[in-house]
Amino acid sequence: METRRFGRTGHMSTIAILGGAALGEVSQDDADVAISLAITYGVNHIDIAPSYGQAEARLSSWIPSERQRFFLGCKTLERSRESAWAELNRSLERMKTDHFDLYQAHAVNDLEKLDLVTRPGGSLEAMIQARDQGLTNWIGITGHGVQSPRVMMEALRRYEFDSILFPINFIQYANPDFRREAEELLSICRARDVGVMVIKSITRQPWGDLPERYHTWYLPFENQEEIQSAINFALSQDITGLCSVGDTRLLPLFLQACQNFTRMNAQEQQNLISSAGQYSPLFS
Repeated sequence: METRRFGRTGHMSTIAILGGAALGEVSQDDADVAISLAITYGVNHIDIAPSYGQAEARLSSWIPSERQRFFLGCKTLERSRESAWAELNRSLERMKTDHFDLYQAHAVNDLEKLDLVTRPGGSLEAMIQARDQGLTNWIGITGHGVQSPRVMMEALRRYEFDSILFPINFIQYANPDFRREAEELLSICRARDVGVMVIKSITRQPWGDLPERYHTWYLPFENQEEIQSAINFALSQDITGLCSVGDTRLLPLFLQACQNFTRMNAQEQQNLISSAGQYSPLFS
């Protein structure tokens, strides 16, 4: 599988990043199958969080033997220095490791949350302390929603975060404001050598009134051809890689699409964006 440099960390991450959310509501046996499959595809980067149900516990049995295989990123939803510091240490203990490669302020979806993270006594101070003490090597930030490119740009004005995570898919790119801001953000990240992870790459539409058949926050594309097109689009942007989908049943299709990634030219991307009207954006 293709690898790309994860910004200034220097890590050559696979373009498929194992998203820990998929491990949160499955048995240990199912989690073991998913992790084994990711290893078979050569995946070398994991993104996980304590807010993902049982994900940390499911991964913990693998870390002692496989720690050197994976670039391990974790997150916190806590916004104060004290609570973030406590959660970081709980995550380290739960996953049986002495450090993370990356620790991130999670779901910083608007400027009010960013203010909480970056204020005196905010969770960013805990992350800096953790880096200074060798508990994490790098510091990142994540965001969701239509404001996320704007919020991530402001975050990079306030602090030299080493990585960002935010959503990209061809349906969301049909929103010209979102696309313009996302492209501006990616340009800033390229200039400042910031690693970029992307979520929601195979989103079809919100669940709305539909029965939720998957453990995902959205109705995903479900067949290989549609997933391939969506992943080809997302990976054709100037990013490092895609966090895998939040349901282990879709993981084989996702990994296969990343394995078979073919870059889209500008016209192919525009053609796909032009088809977005038959779907609904997750964020509006």
